[in-house]
Amino acid sequence: MEIWINPACSKCRGALTLLDAEGAGYTVRRYLEDVPSQDEIRTVLGRLGLEPWDITRTQEAAAQELGLKDWPREESARDRWIAALAEHPKLIQRPIITADDGSAVVGRTEEAVREALSRSRQ
Repeated sequence: MEIWINPACSKCRGALTLLDAEGAGYTVRRYLEDVPSQDEIRTVLGRLGLEPWDITRTQEAAAQELGLKDWPREESARDRWIAALAEHPKLIQRPIITADDGSAVVGRTEEAVREALSRSRQ
């Protein structure tokens, strides 16, 4: 299991606390320092079953500077969104937990973190 975190994020710290309390084995990726490539973002999106606009933090300053709220949310714009996430990783929703079964979740709630745990323990 891998968890993409921003250490300054309370949701990330909460997810790590829960994983530790459950004795889970995981790898931490500080994605603002170890920025995911476009291909890695595509892979995670596939595991999440989501589109890039679904994991974009649209209230971030970079999102406003890019005018993301006006970008089309359709297949033809998908690569543009992914490129923006790779170029501005702060836009990526966090934490993202990849489970051992090949799936992934955005672990913003305790329930989502527990879902990743159960998927990894199967």
